[in-house]
Amino acid sequence: MAEGAAEQRRLASVVESWQGRPVLVIGDAMLDEWRFAESDRLCREAPAPVLTLRRRISAAGGAANTAVNIAALGGRALLVAPVGADVAGDELHDCLDRAGVWDRTVNQPGRPTPLKRRMLAGNQILLREDSGEPDDPLDPDGVQRLLTALDCATEELRAVAGGEAPTMVVCDYGLGALPAPVRAWLVANRERYATVALDAHDLADWRGLAPTVVTPSFAEATRLLARAARRSAGTELHLDHPDGDPADGPSELTVGAAPGDRTTRAEDSPAARTSTGPSGPDPAGTGPTGEPTPGEGRVAMTGDGLSVTATGVTVNTAAGDGVDRAVLAESRLAELHAHTGADVVAVTLDTEGAVVGAADGERRRSHSTPVPASHAVGAGDAYLAAMTLALAAGAPLSTAAQLAQLTATITVSDTGTCVCRREDLLAALDQPVRDSAHPVVVDGGELTAIVDAQRDAGRSVVFTNGCFDVLHRGHVRYLEQARALGDLLIVAVNSDESVRRLKGPDRPVNPVEDRAALLAALSCVDHVVVFEEDSPAALIEVVRPDVYVKGGDYPPEMVPEAPLVRRLGGQVRTLGYVPDRSTSRIIERIRTHGQERETGPSMSSKPS
Repeated sequence: MAEGAAEQRRLASVVESWQGRPVLVIGDAMLDEWRFAESDRLCREAPAPVLTLRRRISAAGGAANTAVNIAALGGRALLVAPVGADVAGDELHDCLDRAGVWDRTVNQPGRPTPLKRRMLAGNQILLREDSGEPDDPLDPDGVQRLLTALDCATEELRAVAGGEAPTMVVCDYGLGALPAPVRAWLVANRERYATVALDAHDLADWRGLAPTVVTPSFAEATRLLARAARRSAGTELHLDHPDGDPADGPSELTVGAAPGDRTTRAEDSPAARTSTGPSGPDPAGTGPTGEPTPGEGRVAMTGDGLSVTATGVTVNTAAGDGVDRAVLAESRLAELHAHTGADVVAVTLDTEGAVVGAADGERRRSHSTPVPASHAVGAGDAYLAAMTLALAAGAPLSTAAQLAQLTATITVSDTGTCVCRREDLLAALDQPVRDSAHPVVVDGGELTAIVDAQRDAGRSVVFTNGCFDVLHRGHVRYLEQARALGDLLIVAVNSDESVRRLKGPDRPVNPVEDRAALLAALSCVDHVVVFEEDSPAALIEVVRPDVYVKGGDYPPEMVPEAPLVRRLGGQVRTLGYVPDRSTSRIIERIRTHGQERETGPSMSSKPS
C-alpha cells in the first residue's frame, strides 16, 4: 500500500515538473463539430431517421487538440498551423483562446479550415462529414508565411525558456499543412529543439528528422514496415520467418503484393533507386520514401484483429496461434526504430493500450479499457501530449508510458473530443488538488483545519520555512523537491519584522504580501502561512509535519528544529541549493549594476 502511494507521488512529481514547459505544436489543425440530435421516427422519403438538433459543440481537433491537451496538462502550448479565413477558422481561434493556447496560426485565404462534423443520436454517431482535403495545397506565399511563423515561434519560446531549446510536436495527418519545404525546414533546424515528438500518418515522409519519440498507430507502423520491405525486396517477395529461429516466434510479418496487384511502382524502377526525402538524398534507398500507392492510406483492421490489408500491401500476422497486435508490434520495434530514427517508439493499439520501446531495448506494455468509439476521438492527442511533456521533463521511459496511457484513459469517459486536465490527472493519481474553498495563503486557524483534513484522508504533510525575499531558480527547485517528499507542501514565510531581525535593516527587499503571493503562484506549493517569530517552532507544533525540510548542505542533525520534529514523530530532510543562486548574490549584482550605471559617462550629464 505504501509502495503504491509512493509510486503515485513519484508520477505526480513528474506532472508538477512539466508545469509551464514551452512546447511548439505544428501541423494539421482542424475543427471538430459535434451535433447532438434526437430521433423518434423515420422519414417518408427513405428509411432514414428524422433528426431534431438539440445541442452543438465545437472543439479543437488534430494538431490544435494536441496543443489544447498540452495547455490543459500544465504546459505552455504554442500552435503554428495554416487556418482558413472562414467560420470554422474563427471557431477554432475561439477554442484555442479558451484553452490558453498561444495562437500563432497563419491565415490562409481561399483554403478552408479542415472540419469534421459528426451527427449523433442517442450518443451514437450516425454520420461524419469531412471538409478540407490535401487537394487544397498551400500556395508559395502561404508556405513562406508558415515558415516565418515557425521561425518566430521557435525564438519566442526560447526566450520564454530563458534561452533553452523548446520542445516541438509535429502532427502530420496528411491534410497539407506540412508540405515538403516545411518538412525540409524542420529537418534542417532539428538542433533548435531539445525534444521532438512526431505523430504522422505517413512516417516515411519524415526520414531524417531523428525525433525523440514517434507514436504511430498499429496500422501506420505496419504500413511503414510493409513499404520498407517492398522497396528493398520487390512486390512479390514475402519475408517469412526462417525455420528454426525462434527470435520472433509466431508474430512474424508476411509482406507482399495484394491479390491482383502485380504492377511495379515507379519508385521501384532502377531510375528511382536514388530517392530524395526531407533530409536530402538517400542514395542507398534504405528507407521507404515517396508517396504511397493509392489505397495505402486506407489500411483497415479486419474483424479478427489479426491482419491488415490495403491496396498494394498485405500484412498477415496470423502466422501462429495466439498472435495479437501487441506481440507483433513489440517484435518489430527494432525495425521501427531503424526506419524512423526515433529514440522512443510508441505503437498505439486503440482499446488494447500501447507498446512502447526505447532504442536501447527497454520495453513497456500499457493497457486500456474498451470504450465506445465516440468516446475515444482525440484520445491519441492526449496520449501524445502527456508522452511529450513527460519525456521533455526528463522522465524515464516507463514513467512516460504510464502517464501517457493514464492520460488517454482519463479522457474517454464521455462523448466528444478528448482533453485531459492537469487536475484530472493528479486526481487519478490520488494526489490532492488545490481546493478553492481554502485559499493558498492561510492563517494559523485555517492551517489547522487543512492539516486535520489531510491527515484524515491519510495524506502526508511536508513543511518548510524561510524568508524567500527574492524568489529565484534555487528556491523553485528546492520547493519542487520538497513537494515530491509528500502529498501536501506548506511553506511558512517570515514576516517583514522577522526578516529585519534575521537579515538586517535593509531587508526584506520585497514585503511579505508580495513574497507570499509569489510562493502561492507556484504549482508545487499548496499553502503559505506567515509567522512573526524568528523560529517556526510554534507552527511546527501545530502542523506536526511528516517531513520537515530545510535548505543547505549540512546534515539534518544540525537543523535547530530537528529535535522538535522528531519528538512529534516526523523526519528531517536537508536539500542542497542550486549553485550560485541565492538572494544575497542577486541583490549584490543588482546593487553593483546600479553603481556602475551611476558612475558611467552616459549618466554624468543627466539628473537622477
